[in-house]
Amino acid sequence: MKFEGQVFKFGDNINTDFIISGRYKFSITDMKKLSIHLFEDIRPDFYQEIIPDKSIIVGGENFGLGSSREQAPWVIKEAKVLCVIAKSFARIFYRNSFNIGLALIEADTDLLEEKDHIVVNLDKGTITNLTRKKDIKFPPFEKFRKDFIKNKGVIRYLKKYKNFKIEDI
Repeated sequence: MKFEGQVFKFGDNINTDFIISGRYKFSITDMKKLSIHLFEDIRPDFYQEIIPDKSIIVGGENFGLGSSREQAPWVIKEAKVLCVIAKSFARIFYRNSFNIGLALIEADTDLLEEKDHIVVNLDKGTITNLTRKKDIKFPPFEKFRKDFIKNKGVIRYLKKYKNFKIEDI
């Protein structure tokens, strides 16, 4: 499984309020409509910059810290961002992302810069920076995580594999 796209780089400690402002928490409940406000408090034109199905968000340490707001990974996914790469993720953000099938990759992001063109290979555990001719390694995804991504999260996964046994995981 591969993702290919352009890097949109953010720094360390990107919290869920930076991803989607709390002021929209109750006023906009449709995730597609909410996604147009993605990162607007720290990068006001971000939604207009991204290329649907060709954009990859890159962060530093502790991406997704803060509240357990489920809207944060949802709006990233609804904006058609392919995946998020960071040095580390906040635990609840990681879990919420996994549950909806948003791929999060923990890797050294120092060799990735804004607008770099990269290929992420989940099977091999590599990020190939085509712009800088560098490779970055990360632990390859096992079948279970790739299935979650392909099935777009826990609900669709369980519907597809409704008769699975826990030992199959």
